[in-house]
Amino acid sequence: MTITENKPNSIIGTRLLRREDPPLLTGEAKFTNDLNIPGALHLSVLRSPYAHANIKSIDVSAALKIAGVIAIYTGKDLQSAWAAPMPCAWPVTTDMKNPPHYPLAIDKVNYVGDGVAAILAINETASRDALDAIDVQYEPLKAVVDLEDALSDKNIIHKDLGTNKSYTWPLLVEETPGCVEEAFKKAKYKIKERYVQQRLIPMAMEPRAIAAVPQPFGGDITLYSSTQIPHILKVMSALTLGIPEQQVRVVAPSVGGGFGSKLDVYAEELLCMALARKHNTPVRWVEERTENTQATIQGRGQIQHVELAADENGKITAVRVRIIGDMGAYLQLVTPGVPILGAFLYAGVYDIPKAYDFSCTSVFTNLTPTDAYRGAGRPEATYAIEMGIEALAREMKIDSFELRKRNYIKKEQFPYTAFSGLTYDSGDHLLAAEKAAKMTDLAGVRAQQKKQNVPGATKLLGVGMSSYFEMCGLAPSRVLASLNYSAGGWEAATVRVLPTNKVQVITGTSPHGQGHETSWAMIAAEKLGVAPEDVDVLHSDTAISALGLDTYGSRSLPVGGVAIALACDKVIEKAKLIAAHQLECAAEDLQFVNGTFSVKGSPDRALPLAAIAFGAFTAHNLPDGCEPNLEAQVSYDPPNFSWPFGTHMCVVEVDTETGAVKILKYIAVDDCGNQINPLIVEGQVHGGVVQGIAQALFEEAVYDSDGNLKSSNLAE
Repeated sequence: MTITENKPNSIIGTRLLRREDPPLLTGEAKFTNDLNIPGALHLSVLRSPYAHANIKSIDVSAALKIAGVIAIYTGKDLQSAWAAPMPCAWPVTTDMKNPPHYPLAIDKVNYVGDGVAAILAINETASRDALDAIDVQYEPLKAVVDLEDALSDKNIIHKDLGTNKSYTWPLLVEETPGCVEEAFKKAKYKIKERYVQQRLIPMAMEPRAIAAVPQPFGGDITLYSSTQIPHILKVMSALTLGIPEQQVRVVAPSVGGGFGSKLDVYAEELLCMALARKHNTPVRWVEERTENTQATIQGRGQIQHVELAADENGKITAVRVRIIGDMGAYLQLVTPGVPILGAFLYAGVYDIPKAYDFSCTSVFTNLTPTDAYRGAGRPEATYAIEMGIEALAREMKIDSFELRKRNYIKKEQFPYTAFSGLTYDSGDHLLAAEKAAKMTDLAGVRAQQKKQNVPGATKLLGVGMSSYFEMCGLAPSRVLASLNYSAGGWEAATVRVLPTNKVQVITGTSPHGQGHETSWAMIAAEKLGVAPEDVDVLHSDTAISALGLDTYGSRSLPVGGVAIALACDKVIEKAKLIAAHQLECAAEDLQFVNGTFSVKGSPDRALPLAAIAFGAFTAHNLPDGCEPNLEAQVSYDPPNFSWPFGTHMCVVEVDTETGAVKILKYIAVDDCGNQINPLIVEGQVHGGVVQGIAQALFEEAVYDSDGNLKSSNLAE
């Protein structure tokens, strides 16, 4: 990405403390479950204990006798409440199989945690007591848990589909027909490896929470939800319920993390809305941690087959990738798109010719649905190509760092058009890797390995490295259209300078820990020459921010932040016309520095932005054709992804007797372009590193052969 030097005394690049933190630390921040909603009924959901079973009967008579229970609904009871099945917004192929999925199962359950009945009661205690009193008779069926078993179609989950395969998505790029196969035939060195991306449970600090509040008249409804996507949720819930979009308002109060798991339209949101409308009273639901592990989406879940071909010098000549993607029991909002997002990154940071063969076949299993989780398909690709590089280095009997250096895209090759047709704007992979190696003292570690890793040693020294590109700023709308994604990739922002010279920024992004309020205030303050504390950032309420595409896909700053900067530019241009009119000069003769317009060469002829904002409000002295007030709205669609890159190295000591791994040193060298606030950036790197270590060493959603989740709470 293009780096520009910050001007002297710039706010951009300073280490401002996050304005979000004091309310969170003092308890002033309000999460969805903190909201006081008088008269709200409490929803509980009875969930299937079986991964795969027919529902023979449901008897709710005993549960209805429990004090405080208002009503109980089964899937059949609510069939008329839905205008459409639950939404999947990413039909990656025209023939993709997508079984209808409703908020409650109707005749059959397909994973442990599948909703079977909804209980409404006057309080949470009564609604949960009723769960144990409902008698459901099941006919257990064979569960499909293993991906390769699912691929075989020996036991089909959704009989109407006739297969467990949802889709096959290929990407074959060849300079000449057959050149991939030819490259493998001619290769001096080649490797073929199988990697497993285990399922992960996102486990945000705040479980999901929902409150649906209907208006007494007119049919309008407000949905409070711990969601990442209030704007998308508004549209999708209206479509599913069959009500006009303008009757739905979605508010995301303080949200305690998401990691992709709150990028979805969930059954409980739709149930709360439907039942609130049906009973004309508020309905709320709060997820228990076990529900969070079973009924909130899970991440990853792939088997990756990776092949690399290389010539006698180790130059990679072809790449072949085959993936089996685990969709789980149903397709959630963007489930099908997650495995194919990585298709463009399996070449990594390497200069790969147009000899690339990728294919992903995704299958249904009797497990919790998967969806986006922390990078969504992209870290999986980086892992696979980097592990492949290590395997190729072992095959060649050379150091893997040396092999990387032979294949890195060189600095002088940028901007670089990859085999996929995507353009990487900038990068210096060798510089990042060499800096990481120096900070790690890689030569010293290698020397120590020779001394320490001798026959009979029980403490072995290891060092690993990974170089990466990240495909961020999701995404140009035209690119998303080519991938059959059902939404665009733009983002909206409004910037308004009030008569008091305070600034309002209204953004379509929806933060849940990223620090948007601090960062967006810094951008506006830098542009407009005001103090960051004079900028108010409004977000996460579709009644205030009517336009937006929310927060996911590493898109907030490169898309949403740019929209804010462009809106500030439009405000400045309008203010310049007003200043020129009032100073009786040409607009092109004005300069704008530190919040003040002045005539070039005549600094005494000047007007501060504050005076212009007040004048725009009173509208007493505006140029002809100029509208009152000082504000601008922008919808920004990026021309390209953004491409941060870097190299990470890790030194570990492994106890061969216990398997214990001790991390001795972890070095991260990342180029993310211009840092708005380095303090926030460092925090995000720290969090990302820790989550990566957790996947590498500790975390997994463990299922038995019957589809029972064995790691369903933090005690397990």
